[in-house]
Amino acid sequence: MSIIWTIIIGFVAGVIAKLIMPGRNEPSGFILTTILGIVGAFVATYLGQALGWYRADEGAGFIGAIVGAVIVLFIWGLIAGRNRTTSTY
Repeated sequence: MSIIWTIIIGFVAGVIAKLIMPGRNEPSGFILTTILGIVGAFVATYLGQALGWYRADEGAGFIGAIVGAVIVLFIWGLIAGRNRTTSTY
């Protein structure tokens, strides 16, 4: 049951992150939004544990997942913006 909750929280965190930081280069679709939120939760957990905010057995909460998803979305925008090519027809 915890995997289902992780997917649900990841999706909601991904949607909120996309609302906070909209852009043309954002990933779209249900699956990418869910992956964005889940990866954001892992990023927030890793950073929180590295900075000493969470213990080794603790994970980031809902707000941490949103912050992590915003960080991932920012990095996604940098990478997608760099790979954008202009075509002249």
